[in-house]
Amino acid sequence: MLPLMDEALKPLVTTIDHVGIAVPDLDAAIAFYAENFGMRATHTEENEEQGVREAMLHAEGDESGPAIQLLAPLRPDSTIAKFLDTKGPGLQQVAYRVRDVEAAAEALRAKGLRLLYDKAKRGTAGSRVNFVHPKDAGGVLVELVEPAS
Repeated sequence: MLPLMDEALKPLVTTIDHVGIAVPDLDAAIAFYAENFGMRATHTEENEEQGVREAMLHAEGDESGPAIQLLAPLRPDSTIAKFLDTKGPGLQQVAYRVRDVEAAAEALRAKGLRLLYDKAKRGTAGSRVNFVHPKDAGGVLVELVEPAS
């Protein structure tokens, strides 16, 4: 049996928001997912602060459900460019939707987990995000996402 979720986080994590995949060419990846899986890009943007060009893909008719996030580097010093250089294209992170990213971060810090940012940063479509260090999450980069209101 799986251990029960900590009571402090239970009201904060609401669903899987998305799975992030690092790709070298965003347009080619969008086309691949459309042609092979019937998914469509519901949102694209450039995030200069994080140095990425990104797209959120959803299954047809499920635009508010969990997404695939494709991430391509805008510049060679971005985190995604470094990820591609060391690991190649592939799964980069799993993101959980939370009601309050700062409260979730505080609860995780209280449990001894390290977060990458002192305060949440701007994410896709005006969301607020922070990340749990992969060394504290079983080797997985975990993103906490508070959607824009």
